[in-house]
Amino acid sequence: MRLPETFGALRERDFRLLFLGQAISWLGTGMVPLALAFAVLDVTHSVSDLGFVSAARALPLVVFLLVGGVFADRLPRRAVMIGADLVRLASQGLLAGLLVAGVARLWEIVALVTVGGAATAFFNPAVTGLSLQTVSAERLQEANALRSASASLGTVLGPSVAGVLVSTVGPGYALAVDAATYGASAWFLVQLRLPPGERFPAQAFVHELAEGWREFKSRAWLLWSNLHALLANALVLAPYAVLGPVVAKRSLGGPGAWAAISASFGVGSVLGGAVALRYKPRRPLLVGLALTIVDTPLLGLLALRANVVAIAAAAFAGGVSLIFLNTLWETTIQEQVPARLVSRITAYDLLASSPRTSSACRECCGSVRRRPLG
Repeated sequence: MRLPETFGALRERDFRLLFLGQAISWLGTGMVPLALAFAVLDVTHSVSDLGFVSAARALPLVVFLLVGGVFADRLPRRAVMIGADLVRLASQGLLAGLLVAGVARLWEIVALVTVGGAATAFFNPAVTGLSLQTVSAERLQEANALRSASASLGTVLGPSVAGVLVSTVGPGYALAVDAATYGASAWFLVQLRLPPGERFPAQAFVHELAEGWREFKSRAWLLWSNLHALLANALVLAPYAVLGPVVAKRSLGGPGAWAAISASFGVGSVLGGAVALRYKPRRPLLVGLALTIVDTPLLGLLALRANVVAIAAAAFAGGVSLIFLNTLWETTIQEQVPARLVSRITAYDLLASSPRTSSACRECCGSVRRRPLG
């Protein structure tokens, strides 16, 4: 069956394989917050310990992100991604085994999620660069839109799948499924038949890191857009993620209200990817950043304790605008930055535009500037 032209990127074999692997992996990633939370609570019965585990999962994404960017530009990106997937398969699989056996301890959970977070810091900068090698230039935005939509869909469906598994067989089995998705991602990556990429002589690590920073700061559009993203994350998305559940519990009827709002944000995120499939503005960053103005009513409605329908509608609009911007942003970096620098620039971009990196934020509530990515 012939695919519609909108999905033309999926006709290209290598991108199709990359897309399938990442879609499966993102479903597993969407399962983790719920499954891991209940795993920690089952082991220690402590909300404070849950905070420690969440920090152990997020901090390595910040600490190792720039290192991952350098290695993704220095080594074959597919090899970096396969290695990261295998590390995450092993760490998450071991954690699942300990939980299923009923012998997991807090320090083991912290250690294993730290290893997984560090591996993700190597994976994320590499995938933006690898995408360039899997799809033709004219279909690059379509490819990024499809990846964004699949990532958003994973964050919508993942918690539901995790909820069923946690309530029936336990959180350890849900994390085992997530571990298996990393194995699936690695298997799809192995199948790629990539064109030979241009390789450059490796320089000292500090030299390559400094070169990435010089290239990043030399582009005014990167600096100003990242400032916009940093402010939006700090002033809108972070308060939304932290205060939203509190307002829902105290004033909107409880967890069901917050679930509806979160689901609306997720559905909007999927639609944002779909919009980016068809709409290619002449000035993508100007349009994408301007549209984030629709995020601003969200906090106001929460502060006013508006009804759930109004807040959910605002969350839906926010999800559309954020993932639409993410798609345009990633495409612009791929088009405007030399291929040999894409992963380092992406690493600096992710580090600058979000205090926990865009992937970490996306697992919770989305982010103004991925990738996902996986």
